[in-house]
Amino acid sequence: MAVLTLPVSARRPGTGRSNLTIVASGTVLGLAAVTAIVPNLLVRTDPLFADPTASLAAPSAAHWAGTDLQGRDVFSRIIHGARYSLSIGLGATALALAAGLLLGILAATAPRWADMVVSRAVDILAAFPEVLLALLFIALTGPGVTNLIVAIGIAGIPKYARLVRTQVLTTRQAGYVEQARTYGITGFRSLLRHVLPNALGSLPIIATIGLGEAIVSSAALSFLGLGPQPPNPEWGLMIAESRDYLRHAWWLGVFPGAAVTVVVIAATVLGRTLQARYERRSS
Repeated sequence: MAVLTLPVSARRPGTGRSNLTIVASGTVLGLAAVTAIVPNLLVRTDPLFADPTASLAAPSAAHWAGTDLQGRDVFSRIIHGARYSLSIGLGATALALAAGLLLGILAATAPRWADMVVSRAVDILAAFPEVLLALLFIALTGPGVTNLIVAIGIAGIPKYARLVRTQVLTTRQAGYVEQARTYGITGFRSLLRHVLPNALGSLPIIATIGLGEAIVSSAALSFLGLGPQPPNPEWGLMIAESRDYLRHAWWLGVFPGAAVTVVVIAATVLGRTLQARYERRSS
C-alpha cells in the first residue's frame, strides 16, 4: 500500500521564510557585535579627531557619512558608537533577566506570603512606563553609562519576573513533575532537574526581544543627555547633537538613527520569529 507523504514545505508552512528571517536578523546582530568589539576592522579614523576645516561636510568618498560641526567623521563615530549602545542594551537586559529570574523563582516557590510581597513589588514597578521609571532613577543617581544600565535594567525586571513566575507555577503542575514526585524527587532537586529546564526555555527568546527594547530606551535617554556624555560617540547622543543642524546637515541624524533602527528591528524580528517557532513546537 502506497503511503502519501507531503513535502516539507506543505507540512511546515513558512519554515523556509522563517529560517531566512532568522539568518538575516542574526547576521545583522552578528555584524553589530563585531563592530562593537573590534571597530578598527571597519574604520581607522579616530572618532574624536576634529578637523574644523571639514565642518559639516556632506557624505563623500572621504567621509562616507559626512562630518559633524567639529569636523569629526560621522561614519567612524557610528561604528565606535556601537560599543556604547550594544553594551548598554546587553548590560541592562542581563541585569533585568537575572533579577527577574530570581524574583520569579522566589515568588513561585516561596510560601504564599512571600509570593504576595514579591508580586506586589513587581506590580508597583510595572505600574510605571519603563522609560519613565529609568528616567526617575537617573534623576536620583545622575547621568552616566553605569547608572543608565542599572536604570533600564530595573525598569525591565517586571516582565521577566512575571514570565518566570507563571512558567514555574505551570510547569510544577505538569504530569511529568507529578510523576517525578512519586519516585521521591521533590524540593530543590525537582526544581533543578525538571521544573527550571522546562519552564525557562522561552526566556532567552524573550530576552532577545528585550534587547531591542533596551537599546531603544538607552538611545532615548542618551538623547536627553542622561547617558554617555560628549564627546563620546553614542548613537542617541549623536542624534541629540544633530537636532539643530538637520535642515542643513541631514546626515548628522539620519545615519545614527538608521543604525539604531536596523539593530533594533533585527533583534525584535529575530526574537519574534524564534518565539513563534517555540510556541508552535510547544503546542
